[in-house]
Formats: sequence, structure tokens, C-alpha cells
Amino acid sequence: MSDSTPLFREDVQGFLALVNSLPAPERLDPAEQRAGYLGLKAMTEADPRPLAVIKDLTCAGPAGPIPVRFYDIRESREPAPVILFFHGGGFVIGDLDTHNSLCTELSAELDLPVLAVHYRKAPEHPFPAAPDDCEAVARWLAASPAELDRRVTGLVTIGGSAGGNLATVTARALMDKPAAAPMLLQVLLYPATDESQDGSMATFAEKHLLTKVAMDWFYSLYLPESGNPRAFPIHAEAKGMCPTIVATAGLDPLQDQGRRLAAKLVDAGVDTLYLHIAGMTHDFSTTRKALPSAHAATAKIIAAMKLMLTKV
Repeated sequence: MSDSTPLFREDVQGFLALVNSLPAPERLDPAEQRAGYLGLKAMTEADPRPLAVIKDLTCAGPAGPIPVRFYDIRESREPAPVILFFHGGGFVIGDLDTHNSLCTELSAELDLPVLAVHYRKAPEHPFPAAPDDCEAVARWLAASPAELDRRVTGLVTIGGSAGGNLATVTARALMDKPAAAPMLLQVLLYPATDESQDGSMATFAEKHLLTKVAMDWFYSLYLPESGNPRAFPIHAEAKGMCPTIVATAGLDPLQDQGRRLAAKLVDAGVDTLYLHIAGMTHDFSTTRKALPSAHAATAKIIAAMKLMLTKV
């Protein structure tokens, strides 16, 4: 069940009032929405952290080279896990730049390398292009490619929204057919996991940042197959999954989807840490300049990651 009387944090109220005062786009066009999303992040996201290493690379993929960006707070390091980051944006918008600051935050706070993936997006590349690319990068990373000059001891997949979907789809693929380094942890931030149209999807359908209209538009371009576990991971096998963090937001139409996936993992005996951030909107981890409470919520997730990684 979604929140019956949801909390509205004061800073979130002001942020939503501003967002809801803006005129709705006359049409939903992928190119325009991609530019708008990048512009929004420039206004709402925290500044990037300084790191010793930030470099753009490519990985061979099923349809050609896949752009990736490698981050590390250290110039060099001993063998270590690597965080594999998948950006959100409904499988249509978002890129390496929209989530650049968050990747620098993860590397700086966790003292681990991060690799961000620029997977193919719809409508140019509908399902299953995105999960195909993400799995290809994961297997490449697990093999400790020479370009990184690091020995990879394990993978942590992480992403928000569509990126949360891809993080768990990729983790499941590597649990089913192990790569050269093991899956250690998956971190799913307000993930898109199923086809549901009721519950929180209806309660928060509009005026809470992410809207049902936007979700319907994303899926009309992405063309996911209903019931396919690589499109909607609620249908995937939960037993045997790696340790998991699931974080949901109290004003998010996707909150019930994340909650259902967390419950399925718990029922299957998976080591699962569930965080529900009351009073927060979807995509809060990339609104840390606009929302002080989003900064605190993101810090809570990073603390949870540190805790879970001490167990592996």
C-alpha cells in the first residue's frame, strides 16, 4: 500500500510548487526531453566531487562500442570491488552527464571506483537494447579490463528508476551465469519493477515530479514485454539473488513497485535492507542542491551500502 497520508517535507513542498508552476511541454519529444533533463540536473544537483581519476572509455557491446565513464577517488589502488552505475530516465532520457555528480559522490564517500554506463536508449533502441548493453559492460568490467588499471574483486550494481531496473536485471544475469568477478550487492533506488497501474501509481499520478503520463510515454517508446523478467524484474527469480538494498520515496508513483520487489526478495531469503524515505520525491538522489533533505537521504543510502559491504 502507498502512503495514505503522506508526509510533505518543507523543502520538498517548495520544490514541487516550483516544478508544478512550470508550463507543461506542448509535446513529449525525446530530444527536447533529454536536453531538459540535463538542464534540470544542472539546477538541482549538487556539484561534482573532485576525484583523482575521471576518464571516458568504451566497452565492446552487442551493437557496437558502449560509452562508459570511470571514476576513482584514488590515483591507484589495491584490488577492490567496483560500483557499476546505471542512470535513470525512463530508458529514454539521461546520460553520463546527468548523473556525473552522483557518481563522484559515490566514489568519494565509499572510497571505491565507479563505472557509469551510457546504454542505448529508446525510441532509437527499444527493449532489450538497454539490458543487453548493461550486461555486456558488467561482464567486461568483471574481467578487470586493462584500461582501468585495476583488479576487480566484485561488482556492486546501482541505479535509480530505470537504472534501478537495469541494476537488478544485470545482477540477476550475473547470478544466473557468473562473470569473472562475483556480484556482491545490488542497490535499487526507487526502481521501476512491474507493470502496475494502481496503488502509488494512481495516488501520485501527477504533481509529484514523476507522473503517470511520463511513465506511459517512456514505456510507449521503450516497448518492454509484459511478463518478461528482463523488462519487469518483479517476474524474475528472487531465490539466490545477491544481497540487496531497496530504497523507495514516499511521494513517488513507483514506491509500491520497489516495495513489492523488496518483499519478494525477503520472502526468498535474500539478505535485504529496505529503506523507505518518507516525504521525498522520485529521483531524489540527483536533487541534492535543491533539496537539503535529498542530500541527507542520499547519505543514508551510502551509509547502508557501507554496512552491507562489510558483510561480503
